[in-house]
Amino acid sequence: MSLEAAVHAQAIELDRMSLEMCAAAGSGHPTTALSLGHIVTVLMYRAMRWSPDYPDYPTSDRLVLSEGHAVPIVYAAACKLGVVVEEAGQRRKLTPADITTLREQGSTLDGHPNPEVGFPFFDAATGSLGQGLSVAAGIAEAARLDGIDKRVYCIIGDGESREGQIAEALDIIVERGLNAVLPIFNCNEYGQAERVSHQQSPETLKKKLEAYGFDVTTIDGHNPEQIIKALDAFADRSAGNGAPMAVIAKTVKGWGAPSIQGGGWHGKPATGEALNKALAELDEKRLTLTTTLSSSDSFEIQPPAQAPEGPGELAELPGFTESMRRYDMESLLHTGKLATRKAYGVALRALGHAGRQVVALDADVKNSTFAEMFAKDSDLADRFVECKIAEQNMVSMAAGMAAGGKIPFVSTFSKFFARAYDQIEMAIYSGANVKFVGSHSGVTLAADGPSQMSLPDVAWFRSFSTAKNHQGNPACYVLQPADAYAAYALVQAMAEYDGACYMRTTRPEAEFIYSDDTVFNLGGMEVLTQGRDVAICASGYMVHEANRAVDLLDEAGVSATLVDMYSLPFDEDKLMDILSQNNGYVISVEDNFGGAMGSAIADAMVRAGDAFQLEQMHVTRIPKSARTAEELLQQCGLTAEHIKQAAMRVLQVV
Repeated sequence: MSLEAAVHAQAIELDRMSLEMCAAAGSGHPTTALSLGHIVTVLMYRAMRWSPDYPDYPTSDRLVLSEGHAVPIVYAAACKLGVVVEEAGQRRKLTPADITTLREQGSTLDGHPNPEVGFPFFDAATGSLGQGLSVAAGIAEAARLDGIDKRVYCIIGDGESREGQIAEALDIIVERGLNAVLPIFNCNEYGQAERVSHQQSPETLKKKLEAYGFDVTTIDGHNPEQIIKALDAFADRSAGNGAPMAVIAKTVKGWGAPSIQGGGWHGKPATGEALNKALAELDEKRLTLTTTLSSSDSFEIQPPAQAPEGPGELAELPGFTESMRRYDMESLLHTGKLATRKAYGVALRALGHAGRQVVALDADVKNSTFAEMFAKDSDLADRFVECKIAEQNMVSMAAGMAAGGKIPFVSTFSKFFARAYDQIEMAIYSGANVKFVGSHSGVTLAADGPSQMSLPDVAWFRSFSTAKNHQGNPACYVLQPADAYAAYALVQAMAEYDGACYMRTTRPEAEFIYSDDTVFNLGGMEVLTQGRDVAICASGYMVHEANRAVDLLDEAGVSATLVDMYSLPFDEDKLMDILSQNNGYVISVEDNFGGAMGSAIADAMVRAGDAFQLEQMHVTRIPKSARTAEELLQQCGLTAEHIKQAAMRVLQVV
């Protein structure tokens, strides 16, 4: 009984600290934290193999708190254990006094879990509910590739279990046999507004999990003996080949303090007399449950295993021409054109051979995105994850794999990334080194119609390019290669950059513009034609249409500069110099909705403060399908003739 009493004593101490830190912050979710006091105690003090001095050590067991609002209970344990955090580039140990800094501007104890604010115990930002189990699956997948015996525990709220992404994650855990992941469902019966549905009851969740193929153990989440037994059983079988295990923990929201239990206390800290009463109730609970505790009762944290040797640096890719020869595709070079999506496949395969940290994930469209070139290579196939039609899970898995030291390239149709925008945002907030590649972008997709086109994507991703991440770099680069050479080179540029990138590829075959000699950089641009009257700034496939417009303008006696704006953000000073050399007249051309590249140019003009005149050309109507890309460009007013007319208007030439 002494170990059980020790767990009760420690859990109650962490519960007290959770109440006090939320009271000091004036916000937070202490009652949810109290429902997890015992589980977190057993995890962090006994079950997990990790080191408080090196909380992000590569072989450490991991805890993913999908139920991110419950984070005060983990912070309490971290402060009690002296977990190392990073502040202003310096590492230091937390102390119990740090609980008073919860949610302060300069504190590492953020409102929800986030490793980027200096709390490396966590691998990913969570709190946007439903995503943590996918992250856990990604961490386990990366560990398996590296041959690391790492257990990944994921705490999930009963309310958030209705999120569809939870189902996606459960599905892939069973499919891929990720037995090192333990989903722990915290069934405290209450959501924010009211009780959870009976569909999220412990009994119904058990049936659902069993239907997926899990071996389910239901426990009292405040019974130390049952918690220890369940976690020990998981440890014994986590490296096996049987059914994966899941735990359903029946808990009480606000355990130990009846005065703050039930509805109406979600996200509401107890203060003043309410706090004093809750603390007194916990003290009374301690007296009841810890009578067998002796001064010698303690916990021993198991250390992690020695980390294996890392993968080393990425090798430099051979040139695009050489890779095409190596992969028996040289004949395609002689056609003088290749779709950028196909060039991505070539680059991804070459990149896979350049470093074993490169992994690829796709969502049942690898034969369209051309990620199949990676998947079908026998030397790379084990690093390919087929996620099927579950984009949200795929993105969060990639974030987990990035936390495990991998460089994930995630591909699907650009349009289908839209259903995972929340997951992409959370991956960016996590500082995840993930590369997103969306194919079949823009109106040139033509026959499939707008349900398959991606039209708001550049504007959405571009919004992140206007913000800095915690390292002071753009939170996300947006890349739109105009030809195969550019696409190939930009894949390596993305891989070498530590941070999020989004590359947009297209379906139509595109003529070669560049060669192996052209250097492409994140933030760069390329002047294709030097003129003096007007500048045309185009991106992606529209560079080709703009190139034809330059010829039409030349026939009309107008000298136009053509700039391939393949990156957002871009070098604003360089672009302003180019525009000044063209009398400040500029046309922007893109095959997506507004708020994207043209808006970025407009913002740069405003910051420059000089006299410029810009006409933005982009998709201004909801398009419908047509047989050819040319018909779609005509439908949307984006042909070479339309570009010529826009330039003449800007120049006031009739």
